[in-house]
Amino acid sequence: MDDIIDKTAYDAWIAKKIGLAGKELTTKLLTEYQLSMLSKVINRAYEHSFFYRRHLRDYINHPLTSLTDLERFPFTTTQDLQVAGHKMLCVNQGDISRVVTLETSGTTGDPKRLYFTSQDQELTVDIFTQSMSQLIRPDERVYILLPADRPGGVGDLLYRALKRLNAEPVKYGLISSLPEMLEHFITRPVSCLVGIPVQVLALARYYEHLGETRKVRFNKILLCTDYVSQAIIREIERIWDCEVFDYYGMTEAGLGGGMECHARCGYHLHEADLFFEIVDPMTGCPVVEGQPGEVVISTLTRWGMPLLRYRTGDLSRFIPGRCRCGTVLRRLEKVRARKSGLISIGDNGYITMADLDEALFSLPDVVNFTANVARQADRSDLKISLYTLSRTMDEAVIKQTLSSIPAVGSALAAGRFDIITECLVVTDKIAANAGKRKITCNRSQS
Repeated sequence: MDDIIDKTAYDAWIAKKIGLAGKELTTKLLTEYQLSMLSKVINRAYEHSFFYRRHLRDYINHPLTSLTDLERFPFTTTQDLQVAGHKMLCVNQGDISRVVTLETSGTTGDPKRLYFTSQDQELTVDIFTQSMSQLIRPDERVYILLPADRPGGVGDLLYRALKRLNAEPVKYGLISSLPEMLEHFITRPVSCLVGIPVQVLALARYYEHLGETRKVRFNKILLCTDYVSQAIIREIERIWDCEVFDYYGMTEAGLGGGMECHARCGYHLHEADLFFEIVDPMTGCPVVEGQPGEVVISTLTRWGMPLLRYRTGDLSRFIPGRCRCGTVLRRLEKVRARKSGLISIGDNGYITMADLDEALFSLPDVVNFTANVARQADRSDLKISLYTLSRTMDEAVIKQTLSSIPAVGSALAAGRFDIITECLVVTDKIAANAGKRKITCNRSQS
């Protein structure tokens, strides 16, 4: 029999947010709320936003009678944010308290700009408060290993959320010195860490590599901002003997999205603030529940810059059935790739950073890597630069590990693909990079 898992705190929180305080949240009541909120968002966007007035003009006279009616409405895209971001605003510029600029991987070089009012940022603090309440108790010390120096940034909003829980948050920032960071945790009792996957893995493996006899103890670790591979989770849990959780969020969604419960079988979604769809990446049509596709979000409570049917580029699926915790909330499977992160290696399929993570982080002492695919007229080469703590690894071992990825194994067998490796030893410093890792790709000039 499966172990009994406590229900996620999201059910009671969402019930309260949608006016059902003290009542049981049901799928029917949540659906009615989402339908009502989507109608309000569409009407408000049409009335107050220059962009949406044009974007929705052929659709505004078709009211929503069910959530499936939303499928008739047009998508918004990264290109819309790049070209017309400020025109999507439903408030005056003076009401905006924070602007976030995100560089894109496209060829135009134009950044995306996201605009948030103080009310929007309060929603983020509320989401963070509820998420962290599932991991910590009052008075526990929590280290924030994220950028935290700017007011309104992710680390600052998390700090404010933790203060509401009467915790003891520490704004540390990104890890740059492994010995310095490790000494903090050896000499000070710390209950919880919130950090970037590869940085926390590097710290754990550095601790093990030193053979440190002084104990480091954490109750929980929350990883965020980038894809979290099972290999990373497995290694951190093995070294530090604690539970590791994964948070899904994106700037476009106001840093909301979803989080695992203690069953750790998919993200329970922030469905009072966001409506999620999964569509076919090529056609834009909805997929059958349980089938993979592209994640599409609509914001339900965002005030300054609402997003309607925004194509995130993330590839995932809804997990059918109920979670063991008993929540009525839908579960989103871990995002393993982005549309732009599917890198072709000839006629033999695609690889993603998730594929490389699972393979390479299973190797001892590896704390990070970079990957580049160089395409020539009749072949492709994959260059891997491994960052390790102590050893120069056998190139044959690295290639054998990578060949376990089906697309790589097939490409190698076809004879028009090669793997080039190098190992770089990390001593005590690691790059303080908060960005999402990705495979770079270039075409060689002939």
